Amino acid sequence: MIKILTIIGARPQIIKAAAVSRAIRNKFKNKINEVVVHTGQHYDNNMSQVFFDEMNIPKPCYNLNVGSDTHGKQTAAMLAGTEKILLKEKPKCILTYGDTNSTLASAVAATKLHIPVVHIEAGLRSFNKKMPEEINRITCDHASTLLFSPTLTGIKNLINEGFNPNNKPPFTIDNPKFFHCGDVMYDNTLYFAGVAEKKISILKKNNLRQNQYILATIHRDNNTDIPERLCAIFGAMNKISKHENIDIIIPLHPRTSKLMKKNLSAEIYDSIKNNKHIKIIPPVSFLEMLILEKHSKLIMTDSGGVQKESFFLKKPCIILRSETEWKELVEAGTCIVTDANEKNILNAYKYFKSAKKLKYPDIFGDGKAAEFICKEIIKAFS
Repeated sequence: MIKILTIIGARPQIIKAAAVSRAIRNKFKNKINEVVVHTGQHYDNNMSQVFFDEMNIPKPCYNLNVGSDTHGKQTAAMLAGTEKILLKEKPKCILTYGDTNSTLASAVAATKLHIPVVHIEAGLRSFNKKMPEEINRITCDHASTLLFSPTLTGIKNLINEGFNPNNKPPFTIDNPKFFHCGDVMYDNTLYFAGVAEKKISILKKNNLRQNQYILATIHRDNNTDIPERLCAIFGAMNKISKHENIDIIIPLHPRTSKLMKKNLSAEIYDSIKNNKHIKIIPPVSFLEMLILEKHSKLIMTDSGGVQKESFFLKKPCIILRSETEWKELVEAGTCIVTDANEKNILNAYKYFKSAKKLKYPDIFGDGKAAEFICKEIIKAFS
């Protein structure tokens, strides 16, 4: 039996971990013992606990309860807390996801103790090192023993950074192995798509008509903390909703909620508050989000995960960032990068409004990425 320590902290990681935990439970329970550690990076009930309940993820054996803080303090607290657990549990490896501070802290803590790191969503690059996430994902990749990339672009990025595709076992941090495995988020979308229909009432609750509203999410500090950028995003949404007579629903991230009044101009803030088409609601569960995505007309987001989900569910997407690590989505023509630029956002909306049928090529695997990952972990650490 292989003991693995799964490190999660942010909402997207909890969702991704559900796919691997489900694969372990259904097919590998006699070979893998999973110990779940929650760093507490997302500590709000709507941002965390509801996902464990809804997606049947094993209850965390540990919760560091780190909460929100500056990047340095938050990462340091996670590193110290994770180190204590690693010393106690002595796992064969740790499993970490994506590009958050939880990812960085757990990878550094494990590496210092010579415990192999398994990184899921390896190889993704925005090529913007001003993004904290870019530093986190690069550092984690170069500290990992097994790297699982959801896309061929990720594989190319790793090769360009010096990873050797011809490495032979045994695999170590100095002799790592990387794999193109497909996307665990795609696994989840396929698995939960039918189950999510139980949450269809969220549409009626918010007076939304199927395929006649826009879903928007805004959470990155690069957008929420800079008044000019936040004003550009909300200004564009305000104009689109009024000119097109279309509802925009925004499950509002706690960070954005706190900063709206402070960082929006008085004119835009008042206009948003008095706009009957702008529907601001608290964060929603994973299944509710699937419903909102599945029945929307278009999605606007600065979230990497929501970009992918738009593709899985065949919805056009406006990316409210200057770049994306999911280059394939832009190349397919289903997503447009606008940055926090009002004119670009309005133009992207006009394009999708008049665009002919978009094509969504099969680039994220077969829905069995989690099973593939588990098999390779067993092969490497048995």
